Amino acid sequence: MLSIFRCIALILVSAKISAAELSFDFSQFPLNESPRGFRSAISGQGKPGEWKIVLDEVSPLLPPLTPQAPVVTKKPVLAQLSADITDEHFPLLIFEEETFGDFTLTTRFKTVRGTVEQMAGIAFRIQDEKNYYYVRGSSLGNNFRFFKVVNGQRSAAIGPEVEIPKGAWHELIVECKGNRIRCLLNGKEVIPILTDSSFAAGKIGFWTKSDAVSYFGDTKVVYTPLEILAKVLVREMLLKYPRLVGLKMYAFPKDKLNLRIVASNNVKELGFSGTSVEQDVIDHDSIYYDKENQTVAVTLPLHDRNGETVAAVRVTMKSFKGQTEQNAIARAQPIVKEMEGRVRSSRDLME
Repeated sequence: MLSIFRCIALILVSAKISAAELSFDFSQFPLNESPRGFRSAISGQGKPGEWKIVLDEVSPLLPPLTPQAPVVTKKPVLAQLSADITDEHFPLLIFEEETFGDFTLTTRFKTVRGTVEQMAGIAFRIQDEKNYYYVRGSSLGNNFRFFKVVNGQRSAAIGPEVEIPKGAWHELIVECKGNRIRCLLNGKEVIPILTDSSFAAGKIGFWTKSDAVSYFGDTKVVYTPLEILAKVLVREMLLKYPRLVGLKMYAFPKDKLNLRIVASNNVKELGFSGTSVEQDVIDHDSIYYDKENQTVAVTLPLHDRNGETVAAVRVTMKSFKGQTEQNAIARAQPIVKEMEGRVRSSRDLME
């Protein structure tokens, strides 16, 4: 168990994980140091932010039980302390230990000071510093806005004018389910439910702008653990083409050392090494055909959006009278082509 958070997995009877929870516990880190497990990055211009753990007065999440209970207590929180006045300056602190698809994130933020900006927010489904969503509140502008960043270009703002007082803690909730995005401020759904399919999964990070000094605390993420895309594609194709006898994908895991089965209708095969056939399919963009008594198998290359071969897919089907190599390939190709429409790169395949 990592020291930077508490992780609770809810297990179904089928032994599949239905949900998990991460609670970021900033008290686990020394004061005036950046928390482990996160990466400081910059989107736009300027220098990376200065992210440190500081002590601050925080009101309890639940009402006090007695009038004598303290209204606020001092506790460690995450702070962005850089005061770079560059306009297109967006410091990010990205959590590197997990990639999230469907999730609900709850956090509290406080804008502390800033001459040019007083903003705080959450970036999510982060692909890199130039591709992500974010939602943020502005105390100077008195507004709550959602944006999408694609190839470094920011979309038009979505969100209302709303008062967000500086020096006070505010609750922010971000919920992603498929392509539906909800953003709540202090328990109110002030932005209508959004629909966007640009990013299906990615990292989560804390976000500020320009010289905004902002604090974050009491952060948790409830999420559905992700299958890698390779497994998702194989599972979906098996559901769509139920007459398939077998379907498996060979690719290089993240270590990129050995070709292995990364997805299969037979889970016991996962991790098995590929053979010279699958290696040749990838190396030479070739197609292999194999016939047995009652089945035929076609192994085809799978390409990313740039046309690079990133995997080999073995499609096993029932044979029939008059079965030829040509019509077997014709039966298998649409399945692999459909998979290719979802693969942008080899990295996507294994995430």
